[in-house]
Amino acid sequence: MTETVVTTSETQARPAAAVPSPRRREGPEGPEGRAGREGRLRALDGLRLVAALMVAVYHYAGRGGDVTRAWGSSPKLQFPTLHQFAAYGCLGVQVFFVISGFVICMSGWGRPLQSFVASRVSRLMPAYWVAVLLVTAVFALPSVVYEAVSPSDALVNLTLLQQPLGVDRVLGVCWTLWVEVRFYALFAVCVVLPGANRRRVVTFCAGWTLAVALAQAAHQPLLDLVVMPEYAAFFVGGIGLYLVHRDRRDAYAWGIVAVGFLIGQHYAVRALWNASDPNAFAHRTTAGIVLVVAFGFVAVAAIALGLLNWANWRWLTVAGALTYPFYLVHEHLGWVVIRFLHRGLHVPSAATFALTLASMLVLAWLLNRFVEKPLTPRLRTALAKAR
Repeated sequence: MTETVVTTSETQARPAAAVPSPRRREGPEGPEGRAGREGRLRALDGLRLVAALMVAVYHYAGRGGDVTRAWGSSPKLQFPTLHQFAAYGCLGVQVFFVISGFVICMSGWGRPLQSFVASRVSRLMPAYWVAVLLVTAVFALPSVVYEAVSPSDALVNLTLLQQPLGVDRVLGVCWTLWVEVRFYALFAVCVVLPGANRRRVVTFCAGWTLAVALAQAAHQPLLDLVVMPEYAAFFVGGIGLYLVHRDRRDAYAWGIVAVGFLIGQHYAVRALWNASDPNAFAHRTTAGIVLVVAFGFVAVAAIALGLLNWANWRWLTVAGALTYPFYLVHEHLGWVVIRFLHRGLHVPSAATFALTLASMLVLAWLLNRFVEKPLTPRLRTALAKAR
């Protein structure tokens, strides 16, 4: 799902977060969690992978910067047509945030605070710790041209607090996780701690939206840090869609979704629109940005309304399980693979692109199989029982 952004545009868009099912307590893979209490929403797992692939396409073919060193020239030259569409892939992060709002509301409904915290930490951290160590080790190899962060900074990265502490990041995409963590904290304190119910969730969405407007007007950095004006509307919209999932006739829920979309597209356009910039890698138009944001809202709405219940294939669960580890490792390790295949073995650009995606999915499967599956339940149990 969540930060790779330098402005909210190009760098911040670096990156991104499996789905609960409202009948079981533990559900989707990834920072958003899987918990829920109904049948598993496998279409949501599939949508998460689509969002992750959008971000990967952006990192490999939709921007300049470090990936240019891997290709040996700008991706604009490697992919003369694809790069124009790949530039919109950074909006996969906003799609992640909508999904996260839906899933976290589902996960926290009827759950005590300690259980909620245990669920979030155990889903987020094991794969993250291993990804940080893996990328640090690979970048430290003499044959890798990218510079590794210092050992001290790498250790700080294990806390997931590197951004507010001003420490160099190991993973470019970790900025989105810092956004997610702040959302989890707000939701935990305002909704889970007192006990989730419809009225409290509606009040939380209304209060957060008003706080965004006040923060924008006040120009206070601390308020911006807590309220997150650029991203709040996507989480709020996702929460509203979970309320729609519970009751499609809920007018307040639909109102929350509408306001989330209207404010969210504004911030996305403001951060990413660059049609007038002659030096832009690729030109993103207002209409294109709004359409991608609308896609995220409409897709989650279709799932919330049960319109995609037919998409119930088991492989979608596997797709959902791979999404988070894939998201963590695909960017930096993808640079290494691209350089090895394209410049080292002279594999054509299109084949290198496909093989890099495939290799990162395989690595994601290994992380899920040998890291997440054994460690997540143990960590969750330990945290849930701690006093």
